[in-house]
Amino acid sequence: MHWILALTLTTQLSVATEAPAALDWPAPVAYASHQIVADPADSLLRAASERMSRGDYRGAAELYRSALRRYPGSMRLSEAMYYEAFALYRAGDLAKARGALDTLRDRFPQAASRGDANALRTRICGELARQGDSACAEEVASVSASAAARPTPRAVAECPDGDDDDDSRIAALNALMQMDATRAMPILTNVLARRDKCSERLRRKAVFLVAQKQTTEAADILLAAARNDPDSEVREQAVFWLSQVHDPRAVDMLVQILNSNGERALRDKALFALSQHSSPKAIAVLRDFAEDEKQPSDLRERAIFSLGQRSGGQESEYLRTLYRKLTDPQLKEKVLFSLMQVRGRGNDAFILGIANDPKETRELRKRAIFNLGQTGIDIPQLGALYGSLEDRELREQVIFALAQRHETGAIDKLMDIAKSDPDREMRKKAIFWLGQSRDPRATQFLAELISK
Repeated sequence: MHWILALTLTTQLSVATEAPAALDWPAPVAYASHQIVADPADSLLRAASERMSRGDYRGAAELYRSALRRYPGSMRLSEAMYYEAFALYRAGDLAKARGALDTLRDRFPQAASRGDANALRTRICGELARQGDSACAEEVASVSASAAARPTPRAVAECPDGDDDDDSRIAALNALMQMDATRAMPILTNVLARRDKCSERLRRKAVFLVAQKQTTEAADILLAAARNDPDSEVREQAVFWLSQVHDPRAVDMLVQILNSNGERALRDKALFALSQHSSPKAIAVLRDFAEDEKQPSDLRERAIFSLGQRSGGQESEYLRTLYRKLTDPQLKEKVLFSLMQVRGRGNDAFILGIANDPKETRELRKRAIFNLGQTGIDIPQLGALYGSLEDRELREQVIFALAQRHETGAIDKLMDIAKSDPDREMRKKAIFWLGQSRDPRATQFLAELISK
């Protein structure tokens, strides 16, 4: 049941957050040249590569450094310098890693200007800035500001290539996570003000970072992004992160989005975001929306689902009341599904009442019976329900519910039906499900039937 929320929340964070350790080891050919020609440093670099693959970053760094000393004429020096820096970074030796990149820049400016080298340097500087390195803080701020101010390319074909990990602009934004809000927020605001296609990845990252800063203007910035950004993913992420900012106005902002006649996906995100709020106002909004017959049925279903997820089934009583008000069978089924998730609190008795109620549609009663089987209701209650029903399809549904249970009482009831039910079809159904059981008593019962 909770996998949907988990999946929605996991998908947002994987896009938005990147721990330094998540930097994948770049491909070995990133800086190598003249691969066909044998190089004297090959064997040592191969050994360093093996150390790296085993996670021995300090050992790998030592071997790369040894290759630099022993083979100064190697055509793979720039590769060795880069990987030495990378290994030191992964080993947590940030100052030495930055020094290795400085050496790379001094000796091989063209290699040092590559996207992966820039991204690695920005990550390292982001960590050093967090530890109080003022020079790195200035460097990160400069790179981030440059990314925010970059003019719009003339064509999409001019957009930078590469994944987030290879793009120094993204790395610079990640580094802003370590900076104080006073310096970071103006840069993030400038990023979100961009409208060019090439800045979409930057803007998606920026909405997450804005939410993390928890400043007084964070909610306003996110609302503006949700309303105005041309990229649908930026808009949807902005709505999600609105639910995470500690601002009393956030609920009102989400309600504005929910009650708008805008795109359906954005309203759906607003419903989910409201479900993350524990405030009475957010709960009241969800309730009103669930009851509003003017709203689309699928969005009302989402509101009902969200209410059913409240901690400990606190909304059970309200959902039972709501069920009696609803006329749409799909919405009523969604309420039954939500109530099924919470044992007790009067829910079992309520669902049992629906199963017994001749005024309800057959399909809803069948759904109620199925839910009863899934909730773990006492077998004697299921047995009593079977005896009270006259409709053949409903009785068949009870037999199916009994067959899904593994308690001794469920087998006993199925055997009783198979022996004594006056309805031949019901006896056959019970016998079929007994044949699917691994209970030895069911096997013996069937053998006795066959031997008669």
